[in-house]
Amino acid sequence: MRIRSVLLSAVALLGLGSCLKVIKPSKDFGQYSTPAAPDYAQPESWAALPTRRDSADAVPRNTNFQDQQATAAADVFFVHPTTYYWRKQWNASLSNDRVNQFTDDDVIRGQASAFNAAARVYAPRYRQATLYAFFVDSTKTENGQKALDLAYSDVKSAFEYYLAHYNQGRPIIIAGHSQGTVHATRLLREFFDTDPQLRQQLVAAYLIGFKVNPKQYQTLRPCANSTQTGCYVAWNTVSWGNAYPPFENGVAVNPLTWTLDTLAAPASLNRGGVGQDFNRLDVGVVDAKVHRGLLWVHPPKPSGYPRFLLPGQPQLWHSFHIADYGLFYANIRQNAVTRVRAWQARQN
Repeated sequence: MRIRSVLLSAVALLGLGSCLKVIKPSKDFGQYSTPAAPDYAQPESWAALPTRRDSADAVPRNTNFQDQQATAAADVFFVHPTTYYWRKQWNASLSNDRVNQFTDDDVIRGQASAFNAAARVYAPRYRQATLYAFFVDSTKTENGQKALDLAYSDVKSAFEYYLAHYNQGRPIIIAGHSQGTVHATRLLREFFDTDPQLRQQLVAAYLIGFKVNPKQYQTLRPCANSTQTGCYVAWNTVSWGNAYPPFENGVAVNPLTWTLDTLAAPASLNRGGVGQDFNRLDVGVVDAKVHRGLLWVHPPKPSGYPRFLLPGQPQLWHSFHIADYGLFYANIRQNAVTRVRAWQARQN
């Protein structure tokens, strides 16, 4: 079981309060030395670049998927989720080899690779905020927000470098998960929402694993179908029939139908999930239904899709946050290709 599922299982078994004490930095944000800023002209400041071998080139074992970045017509700018859970400081250092390895082996391989059939993958390393920054207490507003703002400043710098040196006018997919989606959502608002020229390059944004409020955008709208471009999709996966108020009433697009309606989509529409071992494709692994901004699924039978307790409802094992990508891996992969082709057709 990987680090994220181990930690979240510990939250379930030991209680949220006990685990938060373990991951809470002992000092305020300003009392730590800020880790050195990344230089995005250096390849080591990127977790994935299409010009070298890295984890974004991977495809699940025992499948016929292929990495097609060499001939891809589009780019994806992927912002990875939290992989720093320690209390030594509020933001991770890019020189932390353990965090970098975990980022590469877990989320770049398991999530960013879903786009390598449709796009060249660019994934920056950044001084991500520690997990504790997302939990509310008396220090969250000041310390946690400062940590998240520092993290976003790196993501913004990386995207500016990408636009100036790599993009060359190509169509763009923005994608993220969890903390990565927090930053990708802000990036979308600051760069695309009010810039018609850049917005014309937007294939779609995959804002997965965090609540997305549509009111924050003036122009951009959720995708209404599988071929719409210049729009965004979002979802948060929980067990069927369960609730999680902090994420309710945000945008939820069903990844089995790519629509906003609340009709239940059968598992037969699931092209295949990929578990944490990344060694097989589980066709029809789950169904899906949108309800109050959440994505309901019946728990999968195959292993490799961890779930954990959501804070405040310890009697229910009901969040599939870690598996937001994995449960719909093949659908995401196919949809990214479809949207790129639709974008190209509209340009013509």
